[in-house]
Amino acid sequence: MTITIYGIESCSTMKKAFTKLDELGISYDFHDYKKQGIDKETIQRWVNELGIDKVLNKRGTTWRKLDEEQKQAADSNMDKAIDLLIDNTSMIKRPIVEGEFPDKNKPILLCGYDETEFDTGFA
Repeated sequence: MTITIYGIESCSTMKKAFTKLDELGISYDFHDYKKQGIDKETIQRWVNELGIDKVLNKRGTTWRKLDEEQKQAADSNMDKAIDLLIDNTSMIKRPIVEGEFPDKNKPILLCGYDETEFDTGFA
């Protein structure tokens, strides 16, 4: 199974996801987009599959610190929202788990940590 988990290493939600993947015996690569950045194509793929409302975390402090003009631009224009996510990776909901099961030819894309979703997604 080739799985990549995207997020920020110091995040408490990420730590839960790492622990859960370890418990499930799932090997994974970790991409820290705070340190490594993230490209537009990857975010666009996530948004196409999951929707901007799922990928963009409006509950965090980074979103709250934006001025109203930036928030309105993100709400009204998908490209501007994606550009904001590239420039402010802390606004990407964590974790994002992406990959596929080679033996099952089954893709997986999870956003946010939900223990039940992890259990069923990797079953």
